[in-house]
Amino acid sequence: MSSLNILVVMGTTSHKGSTRVVALHVAERLRAAGCAVDVFDYEQTPLPLFNPDSSWSAPDFAALLARVARADALVLLTPDYHGGMSSALKNFLDHFWKEYAGKLFASVVGSFDKGLTVHDQIRTVARQCYAWTLPYGATFSDKEDLKDGAVASDAFRQRVEMLARDVRVYGALLAEQRRADLAGTEPGFLAKLRK
Repeated sequence: MSSLNILVVMGTTSHKGSTRVVALHVAERLRAAGCAVDVFDYEQTPLPLFNPDSSWSAPDFAALLARVARADALVLLTPDYHGGMSSALKNFLDHFWKEYAGKLFASVVGSFDKGLTVHDQIRTVARQCYAWTLPYGATFSDKEDLKDGAVASDAFRQRVEMLARDVRVYGALLAEQRRADLAGTEPGFLAKLRK
């Protein structure tokens, strides 16, 4: 089997924020775990506010759609804004639906608290789109886990290592089953996506 395709989604429009630092660290750890990693970055791929009347026919949408469809799993990073995910992450998620079905979502949240409501919101989106989620998320704090623009906490590094390992292992299992379900004839929630 070829390496697992992971889409790391930077749910921020900030050019130098902590979410960007952590997203690049997570991407690096996933590559070290043997995954093929694509990073969605608003700085490189502007994505206008979702509009069901025009977004799917926008000039750059087909290329982004192909990236999301190619992904076997998605790692979603966001700051905790007032107990919710960032509008940037929500905007990204709103552009797709069936492309998430049967895939693994993992969440990483920057929060001064635990970010639990944000992790729960990401799980809710996954459930509504027939995706799977890791049973935990990774949360970081600027003050405790980052220093001088880099991950500095051993505890958070270990949490990212665990997340990278679990995304690789469970993402591969789900990707294999997703392919089998799409090619098969048995009933199941992916049957409606068969061609």
